[in-house]
Amino acid sequence: MTHEDRHRGRHPGDDRLFAAKELPALRAATSDLSWLLSHGYAELSALKLVGDRHELTVRQRQAVARCSCSDAARTARAAVRATRAQLADQRLAIDGLNCLIILESALSHGVVLRGRDGALRDLASVHGTYRQVAETSFAIEMIGRHLHAGGHAPSSVAWYLDRPVANSGRLRALLLETAERRHWPWTCELVANPDAILVHHAGIVATSDAWILDRCAAAGSRARWFDLLASILNGESAPAPTSTGPVLAARPGLWLLDLGSDDPLRAEPSSGIGVL
Repeated sequence: MTHEDRHRGRHPGDDRLFAAKELPALRAATSDLSWLLSHGYAELSALKLVGDRHELTVRQRQAVARCSCSDAARTARAAVRATRAQLADQRLAIDGLNCLIILESALSHGVVLRGRDGALRDLASVHGTYRQVAETSFAIEMIGRHLHAGGHAPSSVAWYLDRPVANSGRLRALLLETAERRHWPWTCELVANPDAILVHHAGIVATSDAWILDRCAAAGSRARWFDLLASILNGESAPAPTSTGPVLAARPGLWLLDLGSDDPLRAEPSSGIGVL
């Protein structure tokens, strides 16, 4: 099967696991887990408690874990979140696989989640190998046109890819070929651990990785984070849709699930959690 035949869409069962009738339980679980994290509970044990109480599957628990965070983490992450306008003339570093895979998922209408911190995340996993899909080239073009349209273009864009991930070299070649053709000021490095480099970037980092977000928010860090897919969805200098390839759904509700914004910020968790 060629990459033109593959998509990063929904897994079998996702339509059932993330159907509208499941959202109240998923949102309640996200709120409950966030409450426990805010009160110092360990993430793994707290997730098991919440998952068991709401009778969630493994994949639903994964979604809840990616959407939850403590009150302190949410406040700290919000304080260092950058806007599209703040990219102007800045050095932008991109968490390559993080940003590209989530946009590929959105273009193929896979499950994308909005967490309690407002960041958009996917449920995809490369499992040590990155495989290009039908949406890869379109996603790269969309990112480039979005970043370099209008008057808020960054001065330079540095992509960082995971060297240990198979096929990352092929992705690097595609990124650089596209940048040369479009005259975009891009570089792309294969490194052993992009996260360790990104948290020390003296500029803005495009990512929704919670580990990086928390370290951008740490005292002494000069980095800020930027949610690339959220910016594209907000239409901030977004390019016009093309009729020659996939586009983001006109109705994001087809694939974008908000598990965090309805969190009521209760002083107490929902009934049942307090038995700890």
